[in-house]
Amino acid sequence: MISKIQRRNKIKTRIRGKISGTAARPRMSVFRSNKQIYVQLIDDLQGKTLAAASSKGIEEGTKTEIAAKVGEAIAKKAVEAGINEVVFDRNGYLFHGRVKSLADAARKGGLKF
Repeated sequence: MISKIQRRNKIKTRIRGKISGTAARPRMSVFRSNKQIYVQLIDDLQGKTLAAASSKGIEEGTKTEIAAKVGEAIAKKAVEAGINEVVFDRNGYLFHGRVKSLADAARKGGLKF
């Protein structure tokens, strides 16, 4: 029986083989734990994080609403850094709930993917 973590890692490996981030179009990687959600803009060619945002310090609202606030925050940081286009990496999570909420808010904030 495959555990949830093994399933996610298998999906994650398959996705990572297909997508890669550059300085012009970084990879937007999402990580969610039970309590927090984190997002980074990564240039895979240089191995550097260009911008990051997390839900730490945001306590008002449901987990989905908090994820939307994080999406708005990363979009704002990306636009300030001159990044308009990204490659979305859902990191093996289903595109549903908090991950979808974060992605929709980032698109609303001006990112294209």
